Amino acid sequence: MNKSFLIGRFLPSHAGGYRYQPRGAAAHLSAEQMAIGFTRRVQRFQRQQRRYVTLMQFAVVLAMLVVIGAFNLDFRPKQSKPVYDLRQELVTMQEVIQTRQLVKPPPPPRPPVPVEVPNDEILDDEPLDLDASLTLEPIFAAAPPPPPAEKERAYEEVEIFEFVETMPTIIGGQAALAAKLNYPMAAQRAGIDGMVIVRVVIQPDGTPEDPTLIREAHDLLNQEALRAVMELEYSPGLQRGRAVPVMLAVPVRFRLTD
Repeated sequence: MNKSFLIGRFLPSHAGGYRYQPRGAAAHLSAEQMAIGFTRRVQRFQRQQRRYVTLMQFAVVLAMLVVIGAFNLDFRPKQSKPVYDLRQELVTMQEVIQTRQLVKPPPPPRPPVPVEVPNDEILDDEPLDLDASLTLEPIFAAAPPPPPAEKERAYEEVEIFEFVETMPTIIGGQAALAAKLNYPMAAQRAGIDGMVIVRVVIQPDGTPEDPTLIREAHDLLNQEALRAVMELEYSPGLQRGRAVPVMLAVPVRFRLTD
């Protein structure tokens, strides 16, 4: 049968849709023959498809076996068998003749014989003073004991608070501070102004101590701020109803006005 029996074209039909019109040698075939040929082609295609799938599966299994075998191969060098030298070594024994000392060493000299010497010296009798008194004095005088060390006075460490329930305040407020301040005339003429912050420790009795400059300006302003802050009167800080030492920062502002 000619393999070109399915070669043709699809033409539109009057009833709607398309109809197949074969060309060449397949034009004289009937519809039944064309269906049989088409069925054979489909079956051959299915057989080739199954064979292709089978070959692919076989190839995959073969590749996996090759990879597994490659991983299981031992590429380490084989241990060589030990080689023993069976030849006997000839050992020549030589007799060592002991040397003899022909000349004897001289004997050691004998020790000298002691000679007795007559003793003709007579010791004079020395008079013994039996009435002498024996005075025993210590060779080294005992050092006087060190003076007792003065007992160091134990100063009680007083805790200085930074924040308490009732902070200390300036008695009289900012008006009292302004009344204490004297703007230095030299600073006014030079046009110097600024802010100085003085930190003091307000004791339980309200007196300021240990002034420290937290923020500085000119030296003239710093000295005046320290003097004014230390001359102020303060109300003490209270913690749980008890007066305690508290650190207080007092800002002092120097400002020039027209």
